[in-house]
Amino acid sequence: MRKLVEIEYMEIEKDKKYEEIANKVFESCFKEENLYDYKIYISVILTNEKNIKKINKEYRNIDKETDVLSFPMFEKEEINSIKEQEEVLGDIVVCIPVIKRQAIEYEHSEEREFAYMLVHGFYHIMGYDHMIETEKEVMRAKEENILNKLGILK
Repeated sequence: MRKLVEIEYMEIEKDKKYEEIANKVFESCFKEENLYDYKIYISVILTNEKNIKKINKEYRNIDKETDVLSFPMFEKEEINSIKEQEEVLGDIVVCIPVIKRQAIEYEHSEEREFAYMLVHGFYHIMGYDHMIETEKEVMRAKEENILNKLGILK
């Protein structure tokens, strides 16, 4: 199996379940978006509230913790041009303690919340957004499609 994701743990305990979920999620995302034959991969950093708050402040000038941050390495139009290069498509930073709290708050599993954050981050890296309602509808439909294909519903 080719490398779809590279995971780094930043001041949180390593857990194989996150790696298994991430591999499943990105395999589905890459296949859905016809990227599976590309040599690109996603970099994921799993961290805590302190670190994600610092990153959020540094890159977005927002001084608070959040659940996920995405940093694309390419513009949407450039992705096809990197098919033969082994490149990181983008970075996704996920705050595990926030994910755990949100899973309880939204009454679904940690697996579902974590998978959703990865899919959400992936589509931001792919150039999708949710600031305008019409764009939000497109992005949400893509996210739900992936979660449904994976059977991660609750």
